[in-house]
Amino acid sequence: MHITPPEDRLFQDDLALLDALTAPTLPIKSTFRRRDAELDPLLLAAAAASGPNATRNHYHHDFFPGVALPKAEGAWDWSKWNGEEAGGKQPRKRLTYVSLQAPRSQRIQEGKENAGSSPEAALQPADNVPLPSEKRARAASRSAPAPSLATSSPQIPPTEVQVTCMARTRIPTPHGIAFLHLYHNNRDNKEHLALVVDPAQFSEDTPSISAPPIRSRSLDAVWSDSETEMDRITRGAYVGRLSPTTHTASSPTSQKPSHPTDNIPAPLIRIHSECFTGETIGSQRCDCGEQLDEALRLMSQPITIPSSSPLEPATRIPGRGVVVYMRQEGRGIGLLSKIRAYNLQDLGHDTVTANLMLGHQADERGYEIAVAILRDLDLGSPSGEGVRLLTNNPDKVHAMEKEGLRIVERVPMVPRSWRKRMQHSSPRIVGVDSEEYDEPERKAGATLVGGDAVQGPDLEKYLRTKVLRMGHMLELIPERGTN
Repeated sequence: MHITPPEDRLFQDDLALLDALTAPTLPIKSTFRRRDAELDPLLLAAAAASGPNATRNHYHHDFFPGVALPKAEGAWDWSKWNGEEAGGKQPRKRLTYVSLQAPRSQRIQEGKENAGSSPEAALQPADNVPLPSEKRARAASRSAPAPSLATSSPQIPPTEVQVTCMARTRIPTPHGIAFLHLYHNNRDNKEHLALVVDPAQFSEDTPSISAPPIRSRSLDAVWSDSETEMDRITRGAYVGRLSPTTHTASSPTSQKPSHPTDNIPAPLIRIHSECFTGETIGSQRCDCGEQLDEALRLMSQPITIPSSSPLEPATRIPGRGVVVYMRQEGRGIGLLSKIRAYNLQDLGHDTVTANLMLGHQADERGYEIAVAILRDLDLGSPSGEGVRLLTNNPDKVHAMEKEGLRIVERVPMVPRSWRKRMQHSSPRIVGVDSEEYDEPERKAGATLVGGDAVQGPDLEKYLRTKVLRMGHMLELIPERGTN
């Protein structure tokens, strides 16, 4: 019996496959031996040259997995694919579906399922799907003008103003020592300031008559259990004077203010709005720089307390006061609009009309934050000291009283140039101690203007506009050159 060698059988199979690929008609034989295990160059050449009906890509589709499938075995190195036996069947892989949604019982418990515990709950319409009547009403309102924001949006009650003193430090000024306080708040991103004039806090002696110290509650409070004494001193929560050998941190319990006597006047308070032009570059269009310097000077004046007995001399204690420095440039319209308003003033308009022409109000300032700062200093509250407000603006007085500030007296702020001219006709200014204003002018001051008086035609027009159009409580004086 003659046995055909394996090589001859492979050769005969190759010839049969070649005839099937190149013959004009398909032979009767419909099955051929698979050649998955090895690669035959003759088979590749025949497949490539068989015409447009068969391409080399067919070979990959028939015998090898897709090269572009990353998870296929041997996809990136098909020469290492072992293939499968002829007639063998591979089990079909089944993909497991994994739901990203929680079980329905859990969704019902959490209230995220439309169906509730009762059958009626499942029939309730969704909140974001309008009812037919709402659809008709919405279609009818498309041609109507859109409602304003004030009427369409719900009214959210404003939150209470909260301020925190972040730092405090000693500032030597030409008028004496002041403590600069920097505040953060929950209404805006601006850093408002408070200049506290209270040099008695440096005194180590205990006088017979003393006023309560003006200190920040939020600064002296304990911020965290982990803060150290040096942390408190660094932010300014200390008592006395700092030096390389003396540094004592404050505490909320040790800074309880004492009650002032009836003879000690309330501290002088000035709500001052930021003015770059008047304070920094000495602009003559306004007296803001002069007002800031004058407020610090008046607060630094010693306070004379008359004695209860005619045989005892009067007592003098250091002056007290606070300048709340608000970052409200140009009465709240900002520096950009303020500069544009200056150009309109050069065209003949006053400061009120210029603001209105730019789409602003005559005065857009608010005083909620300023009152909150004074309350943090324990001033103006029902339980704290009353204040003497240094201002000519009646709107400022009413606005601060509306916020709950207890004002015991209004002190006028008389311009220096007007004060000098008024002294020739009237030696006494109503509501102002003449001793405070009879002192000679000084060159040194807290601003660029210093102790000099601001003068000029632009300032005259500015001051008269505040009196005539904004109702400032200031006595008008005759213009220069008039009788």
